[in-house]
Amino acid sequence: MRAPRLVIGAAWLAATAVLAACSSGAPEPQAEETEIPDEIAQAPLPAIAGEGNLGTPLAERVATVGLLNKRNNISRDIELKPGEARRVDDVIIRLASCERTPPWENPPLTGAFVQVLVQERAAAGADLQWRRVFSGWLYKEAPAVNVVEHPVYDVWVKDCAMRFPGEEEPVARPTGSSAASAAPSAAPSPAATPEAAAPASDAADT
Repeated sequence: MRAPRLVIGAAWLAATAVLAACSSGAPEPQAEETEIPDEIAQAPLPAIAGEGNLGTPLAERVATVGLLNKRNNISRDIELKPGEARRVDDVIIRLASCERTPPWENPPLTGAFVQVLVQERAAAGADLQWRRVFSGWLYKEAPAVNVVEHPVYDVWVKDCAMRFPGEEEPVARPTGSSAASAAPSAAPSPAATPEAAAPASDAADT
């Protein structure tokens, strides 16, 4: 009667060993590449004429650019100032400028001049090389004007943080204790009101 138990125990040990071997052989997640090659980092960006004359100085603006990897469907927001670049594995985004129309102009338009470089092989078996796949303006409200055409990556502009003279700062809503202190004071008690005190004075007269 002990033979079946021995067979079951041996089978369980074998299954455990197989699972351990599979887990030990699983590849570890690789760290994301963020280093930008010197030849790309030192390459001059296009000079954008006529930009930065109104509102926030060009060097202080912040553009938010969306990046989508179509292979794994992972998207992220990348914030850049003019002159900055950001690498995410095999793609580099460089920002030359960003701009939006003043609030008194219609229609509203938000744009950013970006360059997109992708590290890929020109042919099967060739070495990996950085290739510029886009250089120009992207517009939030008119994405069809310019499109980054690439089978793996999609890039679009989401915002350009800047202000114009006369724009008001957003008003922060009070929260917590500040909201309590800003609340109107409670109504006075009836004893303190003239109507409540009147009967007492009448009683004194009688």
